[in-house]
Amino acid sequence: MAKVEQLRPGPPGHPQARGAPEAGAPPSATYALSPLDQPTRASSAPELAAAFGRELAEQRVLFDGMNLVDLAHTVELMEEGVIPLEAGAALLAALLDLVRGSADFKADPALGDLYVNRQAWLNSRTSAAGWLGAGRARRECTTTAYHLIVRARLLTLAQALLDACGALLERAASYRDALMTDYTYLQPAQPTTFGHYLVGFAYPLLRDLDRVRALFGRTNLSPAGCGATSGSTVLRDRERLASLLGFDGLVTHARDAMWQADLPIETVAVATAACISQSRLAEDLQVFATTEFGLVDLDQAHSRTSAVMPQKKNPYALAYVRGIANQLIGMLASTASSARTPTGQVDNRLFVYGNVPWALEAAAEAIALMAGVVERLRLNSARANSSLESGFTTATDLAEAIMGKGRLDFARAHMVVSRLARNLAARGLGARDTTLHDVEQAARDVGAPEIGLSEQALKRALDARAAIASRVATGGAASAALERMVDECRARLDQHAVWRSRTASNLHAAEQRLLKHAGERSRTQPCPST
Repeated sequence: MAKVEQLRPGPPGHPQARGAPEAGAPPSATYALSPLDQPTRASSAPELAAAFGRELAEQRVLFDGMNLVDLAHTVELMEEGVIPLEAGAALLAALLDLVRGSADFKADPALGDLYVNRQAWLNSRTSAAGWLGAGRARRECTTTAYHLIVRARLLTLAQALLDACGALLERAASYRDALMTDYTYLQPAQPTTFGHYLVGFAYPLLRDLDRVRALFGRTNLSPAGCGATSGSTVLRDRERLASLLGFDGLVTHARDAMWQADLPIETVAVATAACISQSRLAEDLQVFATTEFGLVDLDQAHSRTSAVMPQKKNPYALAYVRGIANQLIGMLASTASSARTPTGQVDNRLFVYGNVPWALEAAAEAIALMAGVVERLRLNSARANSSLESGFTTATDLAEAIMGKGRLDFARAHMVVSRLARNLAARGLGARDTTLHDVEQAARDVGAPEIGLSEQALKRALDARAAIASRVATGGAASAALERMVDECRARLDQHAVWRSRTASNLHAAEQRLLKHAGERSRTQPCPST
């Protein structure tokens, strides 16, 4: 950043145009310093500069958005006749230089926040920079930029969710007939397929997309042109500003536009929920990948070898996703806490400007990582079948078969099978070793009447593949039911993909129109006097 030695004169009435304090007198003895005077009339105390440095770190993500907001604001000032055309053209030219040469911009914590640093950079290039603050507070610029950045990050999160859901559905289809044990409490529960298990994580992703889409609609509303708290007397056409920046509408109330607290909380909550859904899958896979379970194998590309124990293949990708979920939970609490103040407090936003975009970015990266994990994940079919046979996962099916004879209700049938499982385990046997004699003995042990199952009925009740094939109702693990769910999920996924693509295209087009329009206006010359 070029060295700013002295502020150039501003328009009449601007703080820069007022008389300077007497020599030797502290500036505060004459008038309060404006944010735009601060960079050149006084330097911040080192301890305050340190605080500004933290604030700058949180605001850096807003830089590109602030450029667009300032361009739109200047265009609107010119269109409403607030700023002379020549000054407006010069200001637009400087702003476009800032857009193109952003790598040369260096923020100095001693000057203050990002808004003031940008103003100092502009001041060093054109005297027209003093017009930029007309009709708005600095928070209008930062808040509008925040909306721009958050809506972009929401679309990035949406793409990550689309990719993750697509990967799950693809793998679910390929593993639709691969038998495995379903677990509850990490105990063998019922027979299922790996495909059915994976689709169970696709539905939360679709709900995450629903939430992102709804949140985008609330985020893509413009706070621009609202003045400080009660509206602007300078800019009258807020709809024009919204259109220039690609917003779908306005945050109607001026004060609400500046101090919304619920949307940052909702945004971090949406990111947290999405990441927790994937963290739950990561938790399961980390257990399934252990030597003790041995059900799945993570690709080496998503693993890390222990630095000291060469036999270990650590599932680092899964641990990372879990860690991000934990961090987002803490950030959600922090975001909610920062909002729990009287209204109109700067601490509502000091760290939200950086935290919320970071939360969206971190969630998107973690979800993209899980998509890669799923794409390369392999099921150990032999181990899955072995676990299925040894876990008596067809116990419920056997109880229902016994109940179907009409002699026992389900509670009594449950007692019979429970005793049967214990009797077999005591003899070192499993479900596949069950005989009709064993069933009848268990019935006698609990005082139940003779069961009367046939050999064929017993065999069918103990067959895991037959048990899965019988689960044909909506949501079941049977092949046809699974195919219907995959088709349903793909249809919903396609709808979200179309929305995301169309929305991203519209926002890109709006940005390009604004840059083109600003470029044309930057070459505007005043009409010659006649």
